[in-house]
Amino acid sequence: MEHLLNQQVQNIEISGIRKFFNLVSNEEDIVSLTIGQPDFYTPNSIKQASIHAIKNNQTTYTANAGVLELRKAIANYYESRYQISYHPESEIIVTSGASEAIDITLRTILEPGDQVILPAPIYPGYEPLITLSRAISIHVDTTKTNFKLTKHQLQEVITDKTKCIIIPSPSNPTGAAYTKEELDEIVSVLRDKKIFILSDEIYSEIIFDQSHVSIASYPEMKDQTIVINGLSKSHSMTGYRIGYALAPNWLSKHMLKVHQYNVSCASSISQYAALEAYKSNDNHLQLIKDTYKNRRDLVYDRLTSMGVDVQLPQGAFYMFPRFPMKNENSFEFGLTLVKQAKVALVPGSSFSQHGEGFMRLSYAYHEDVLNKGLDRIEKFLNQ
Repeated sequence: MEHLLNQQVQNIEISGIRKFFNLVSNEEDIVSLTIGQPDFYTPNSIKQASIHAIKNNQTTYTANAGVLELRKAIANYYESRYQISYHPESEIIVTSGASEAIDITLRTILEPGDQVILPAPIYPGYEPLITLSRAISIHVDTTKTNFKLTKHQLQEVITDKTKCIIIPSPSNPTGAAYTKEELDEIVSVLRDKKIFILSDEIYSEIIFDQSHVSIASYPEMKDQTIVINGLSKSHSMTGYRIGYALAPNWLSKHMLKVHQYNVSCASSISQYAALEAYKSNDNHLQLIKDTYKNRRDLVYDRLTSMGVDVQLPQGAFYMFPRFPMKNENSFEFGLTLVKQAKVALVPGSSFSQHGEGFMRLSYAYHEDVLNKGLDRIEKFLNQ
């Protein structure tokens, strides 16, 4: 009876990241630098807030949009951090992870035949959601433009069917982050167009040599921008599944309907933990930022000393090197690395066809693990 299933569901595939991780997980003595999972524990005050919520029976449904006190904390965070104002009562939806925030956004704005522009290589979680809405993904090759969309690329690819542009900054898998000057160029193209911008800012706290700039900070762009963020990466809370969407009221009220019929509300316990995260964890944010920067520099220096073609990331905790692959594609090269070097990286083809020839290395691992993996890669390359 499989042929009776939804055709769009049949057409999408399991994430290439997880597919490759599962493929090599049973290999012995593997140094895996595959998953974007922070290696820090959740700060103690956040864990205590979770326990307090359970002990005080804060375990019921919350408002669909989330605990109002948490929404106020998110509003204060964006106001103080990025100078962008959102009304906590009507423009913030707390979701079950940033992934759900992306899902409800795309299901709200897309109709069959709409086109969504994606700067590729790009995280593989967007395209299946676009497909499920019967919309069309338009990949733009950014491998020759520092992994970022440019003004000229946008001018060439926008059509009368373009409904949305997704801008992840910093980006998974490349770590590329847009500067204000680069966003100025993009805004100059989009300010007069009725096109939504989905600004995925889940890595906004992990940015190194520049400040994070949101396209929503441009007054002329705010009404067409949906900001996605959350606590998984910044506060080491991946399992808590807390994200959020920020959007103007006229749009947010429709997104809330999709969210309501999807999950009703995010976990109440996790929401109270998130509230604590926004109250008292600036030290944790600085710690992870400093640590990831040191790891980035370590990996970059090691790879460049091996002669590997790699670009210095501005944020997140990924590097996207291009290895000499001879006659192999990136998936085959990944298997060769596993078998011969005992190191697992994610094939670049997991991030669209424009990732072919690259490999993603996650440096969300301790320096000892990184050095062990890099030693093995160096030995492999020298053979």
